[in-house]
Amino acid sequence: MKKPFQFFFLIITILTPVLLITSAMRTALSPIFVSIEYKLPNFPPDSFGFTNEERLHWANYSIQYMTGEISEEEFSAFQFTDGSPLFNEREISHMIDVRNLTVSMLALWRILIIFFTITLFAGLKNNRLRALLHALENGAKITLTIIFGILVYVWVNFNQLFTLFHQIFFDDDSWLFYLSDTLIRLFPIKFWQDLFIFIGSFGIIVSLLLIILGKSIDKNFRTQNRSGFLF
Repeated sequence: MKKPFQFFFLIITILTPVLLITSAMRTALSPIFVSIEYKLPNFPPDSFGFTNEERLHWANYSIQYMTGEISEEEFSAFQFTDGSPLFNEREISHMIDVRNLTVSMLALWRILIIFFTITLFAGLKNNRLRALLHALENGAKITLTIIFGILVYVWVNFNQLFTLFHQIFFDDDSWLFYLSDTLIRLFPIKFWQDLFIFIGSFGIIVSLLLIILGKSIDKNFRTQNRSGFLF
């Protein structure tokens, strides 16, 4: 294989974990994930008075703000029934940071989807599907290594992982809140634990499918070669 193609498939391998993890994150931003999460029997109730329906209502609005579907003005204007702000200034400041991070992640995800779609068609057109699947398979193996490492960390010390994540992506201690703050009431620590597990599970399942597909194509190629056919 020529060096330009070797470099190209190396890029595919490197970007595969990024695609799988961002795809899992995009899936988790859907209303379905939140709805299922709130219905889990071991999900903690809000000790300050939100019903599950109210939680789901405000959680979906929060996610819509994070993904850029509603404006900062609309999000800041949400109120409790007594007229007090639903989110205090500290929460709104943090959510602005979260929104910026989420919008950037979604932009990267869309670019990767377009890139991998074009790559797939190019591979089919130039009879390099086997090499492309091999690159994806290698990327899937890297993804499995990364995810298993993170899941072990989640199991051993999730609080430390959660803290490290916020220290990397957010300034100072802007992400620390009181238990009575709305964001904690909507998204308690159990929510984030399950989110990490979901992202990991998603990545593992898709990675295994890519590995199985790659090995299946490779097996068919070898069988056809022995039979005198070209791939």
